[in-house]
Amino acid sequence: MKVSIIIPAFNEESSIMETLEAVFKQDYSDFEVIVVDNNCTDKTAEIAKNMGATVVYEMRKGTQWARECGRKVATGEIIANLDADCLPTPDWLERGIKHFINKKVVAVGGPYDYYDGRWTFRIFSLLFQKYIYSLFNFLMQKLDKGAVLIGGNVLLRAETLSKIGGYNTDITFYGDDTDTAKRMSKEGLVVFDTKLIVKTSARRLKSQGSFKISIIYIYHFFKVILSR
Repeated sequence: MKVSIIIPAFNEESSIMETLEAVFKQDYSDFEVIVVDNNCTDKTAEIAKNMGATVVYEMRKGTQWARECGRKVATGEIIANLDADCLPTPDWLERGIKHFINKKVVAVGGPYDYYDGRWTFRIFSLLFQKYIYSLFNFLMQKLDKGAVLIGGNVLLRAETLSKIGGYNTDITFYGDDTDTAKRMSKEGLVVFDTKLIVKTSARRLKSQGSFKISIIYIYHFFKVILSR
């Protein structure tokens, strides 16, 4: 199955090169890389083009607008989401794609490893995602309440994503992954693979405070889950 990796980017010239280097080292060979320039004013697009990525432009600000723009030009049977500061391991795609052998699977996600965060937070966060997120993902699907995915580490069956209307552009950031997981779970099985780990930067947590950001994430998670 061909995979379309979509990477939204807003002024990411300091990180996009390292991310794309990791992406192009994938063991799985059948993929394309789409970087969505979400109104950048730096050299993000130039760097991405020089490294072999397809660059498209979305002037409407927001992660979901950027992902939807990328989805519409994607040609893969599987849509994979990464953020512009993510560093996938070489076996990331190969591990994720195997889950789709099961025709009931419509989405696969895994944890973040905040590689540049404090070691205590890094370990606690990873363990929390591995055990609590995976438990919540199981229980929520059993109760038909949704599922759990992390926005920058997910693979989605393109046909199913199209069937549910693509990404919800009414949500610009917080709650976007929960909304996608909830709608995808109505169409099939959402897998949370605890070994499908992607390294990502803790820069947002550092700048805004990990406790504050965690509370915001939790609030929007339940807001989306409890909505109709």
